[in-house]
Parts: sequence; structure tokens; C-alpha cells
Amino acid sequence: MSFLAITVLSCYALLAMLLLVYGLNCLVMVYLFWRKYNIKTQEQAKFECESSVSNWPTVTTQIPVFNEANVIERIIEAVTKLEYPGHHHIQVLDDSNDITSSLIDAKVKTLTKKGIDIDIVRRDDRTGYKAGALAHAHDLAKGEYIAVFDADFVPTSEFLIKTIPYFIATKKLGLIQARWGHLNENKSMLTKIQALGIDGHFMVEQSARCWNNLCMNFNGTAGIWRKKAIESGGGWSSDTLTEDMDLSYRVQMKGWETEYLPSLVVPAELPEELRALKSQQFRWAKGSTQTALKILPKLWRQEGFSFRWAQAFLHMTHYLVHPLMIMVALLSWPVIHYSQLYSLSSVWQLVLMAIFLISMLSTNALYIVSQIKSDVQWLRKIRMLPCLMVLGVGLAVNNTKAVVEALMGYKTEFVRTPKKGDATTLAYKMKTPWPVVVELIMGSYCFMTLVEYISFEKFLLGPFVAIYAVGFLCVGMITLLQSFCGKLKFLRVGDSV
Repeated sequence: MSFLAITVLSCYALLAMLLLVYGLNCLVMVYLFWRKYNIKTQEQAKFECESSVSNWPTVTTQIPVFNEANVIERIIEAVTKLEYPGHHHIQVLDDSNDITSSLIDAKVKTLTKKGIDIDIVRRDDRTGYKAGALAHAHDLAKGEYIAVFDADFVPTSEFLIKTIPYFIATKKLGLIQARWGHLNENKSMLTKIQALGIDGHFMVEQSARCWNNLCMNFNGTAGIWRKKAIESGGGWSSDTLTEDMDLSYRVQMKGWETEYLPSLVVPAELPEELRALKSQQFRWAKGSTQTALKILPKLWRQEGFSFRWAQAFLHMTHYLVHPLMIMVALLSWPVIHYSQLYSLSSVWQLVLMAIFLISMLSTNALYIVSQIKSDVQWLRKIRMLPCLMVLGVGLAVNNTKAVVEALMGYKTEFVRTPKKGDATTLAYKMKTPWPVVVELIMGSYCFMTLVEYISFEKFLLGPFVAIYAVGFLCVGMITLLQSFCGKLKFLRVGDSV
């Protein structure tokens, strides 16, 4: 066997093993979640029934905004309806340069006349983007505790009265994160798929990390901070695109505790177009990788190798699965070529199939458990798992670009995810990401590779190559269609799945 053939086959096996590590960690999360779920949910329910606060502290709710004309009035209205016995101060952190600002001015003027303590905080420029806005407004916040809601979220009225008692009871508690819900889950197949994926993170992963003394991240919204914890952690920083993950890790490294409340659900709007989802995923993928490069060395110096550090590594680097998938896809054709050329035993195919299958089933177990614990109609929802796998593969090119940019230290602008709201005031334009061409090329390449697998009767690995082909082609073609047709829908509610 030639050196090149050995190199290709060895790299392919190594990539498969790395994907297996990330897949098996999903089973670790499921185990950690399952063993603590009943105990923690009972404790939290008991605490909420028995807790009492005699002197409610001042709380500030911050709403960071940039060009959110379609949803800004809704979020301001929802925040003003938050039930709270103490003093509730509201800040609208407005960096907008469109009609959003005039909508905010009119709304705040009306609310101020009603006696509501609400301020508009504006800056001369958008330095630091969202992190910069939060840092700028920090010293202007009147509250000992600061709640943060993005403009597309709609908190329920009991948010503050369900979170503040935890801070009163635990002096080292620095952060409480609520679970994300979905305002438009049933809008299309795309939103249903996203809801399934997000539920896996918020029901299982966040719970598992928080309840087992692992580092849990703030998700940028639907959470509440102790002001002193933010200051202790060094404050908001804009040197990564995920300022929320960055700050939450720094705060926990300073000894502050976190609490996660899966029963407290704050619904939000899911991106309804694939281009908007790609923009959001790009920001998360690049920001997570940037945060890993920044935080992991510091965490290593603080406590060395440990289960906590290993989980932090897998948490912050989980978007590496996308470049791994790209490399697996690219090597699929050389692998089948060399296996035929050198008449390799079918044992290697069985081993690789087992690795890929275990990786896939482990990841799906996380989503299944999340639905079992969060929705009575979980059997109906998990039918979307094949679609979630296809979408995950299809986003690999987009997210790989983000990871590579982060590793190379390439700086990009913070790009907000456009929101549509209940009634569209503005149609925010989105650029068509150029990687769509690469997605179509990758899809065509994987399809030709699939034909080769079938012609060589390698049926065990064929289904995995088929998922790659369908994922890249679907995501690429739908992105192009939405670019040319504007308001093209992914699939309407009621379409066959």
C-alpha cells in the first residue's frame, strides 16, 4: 500500500474518531442531566414555593437594540409588564440608525407619562456592538441585579419574582439563565428543526453543566446577573463575538456560581429564512472559537487538566465538528478509491460505519431526551431528527468558514439576525453568503462519491455520504432560491414532512 493511501485512510479514521468524541460527549450530557433532573427540579419547585423576600432590591432590565423596528415595541411592552414588588428600572440601549429610534422615543415617552422608570441609552458610535452597549450602560444601571433581553424575546410577567429570590438566598450566585422558548416554532419546517436543536441545548446541556458543577454559559439574553459579578469578572468585552459566553466563563473562574431554571421559559423568535439562520450560526461558531482561544489557556493555568476543563474544551470548541465533517466529506472519495485499489477487507468499513452510527445516535439521544422532558408531544417532534441532521451537515461550510476565521484571528463585524416580528414594519435586507457556491460544489462532489460507493457495492457507508450530499445541496439551493425570490418560504405549516 502506498504512503499516500495509508495517509488518507489514517486521516479518515482519525477524523471519524474525533467526531465520535464529540458525539459520545452528548451521551455524557444526557447522563449528567438524567441523574440530577428529578432532584434539582424538585428542589427548585420547593424553593419557589417556600422562598420569601422581605425587602426586594432594585433591578434594572436592559434591552440592547440595533435596528429592530419589527419587534422593539413588543419587547418594551413585555418588560414593562414584569411583575415586581420592588423598584424596576428599564434601560433601552439603542444603537439603531433607522426608524427603530423614533419608535423607541414614542413608546418611552408614553410609558414615562405613566410613571414607569425607563431610560433610553444612546452612544455616539457602535464601538463594541452589543458588548459595547452593555458595558456603556452598566454604570448607568440603578439595580443591584441586571436582567438582559434581546429585542425578539417576550419574557413572561413572573420572570423577576422567580429569579431574584435565588440571589437573595445565595450570596455567591452571579448568574441565572432561563430556558429559551419559541414564538414561531410552527411557522415552517425550518423553525421546527431549529426548535428541536435549541431544545437539546437548553433542556439537557445547560442543565447538565449547571447541576454538575461544570461551567455554564450565559446565552446572551433571558438571563439575570448580579451586578457585582459582572464587575468581578472584568465586565463586558467585545474582543469575541460571543461576549455572553466569554463573560460567564470569566465570572465562574472568579468563584461565582450559576443557576439554570428549565421551568422558566422565555419565548423568542426563530430565524425564518436560511440566510438569517446562517448569519446567526456564523456568529455563534466564530464567537465560541474565539472564546475558546481566549479562555481555555487561562482555565488550564487555574486548575489544570480536569473533567471540568475537558468539558469546557468540548463546550467551547463544539463547532469544530463542522470542519471535521467537511474533511470527512472530502476524503470519502479517496477512501473508497484506495479501498478498491488495494482490495481492503470489509472490516474497515464495518468499523467506520459503527463509529459514524454511534456518533449520530449519541447526538440524537440528546435531542430525544430533551423532548421527552420538555414536551408531551415529543414523539411527533422527534420525527424532525433526520431533517436536523441534514441541516447540521448543510451548515458545515458556513460554520467552517467562521471557525477558520476565528483561528486565524480575522476580525469581522457583529452582524445582527434580522427579526420579522408579528407585523413587519421593515423588510431588513440580507446578503447572500458566498459560501453557497462551495455548498453546491460540496453537494455535487458528495453525490458523485455516493454513486461511486453504490457502484462498488459499499452500502454500509453509503447512507452517511447520502446525508452529506442532501445536506449540502439542500442548504445551498434553498439559500440561492431565497436570495433570488426574496420571501420564499422553506416549507409552510401543514406541508408533508
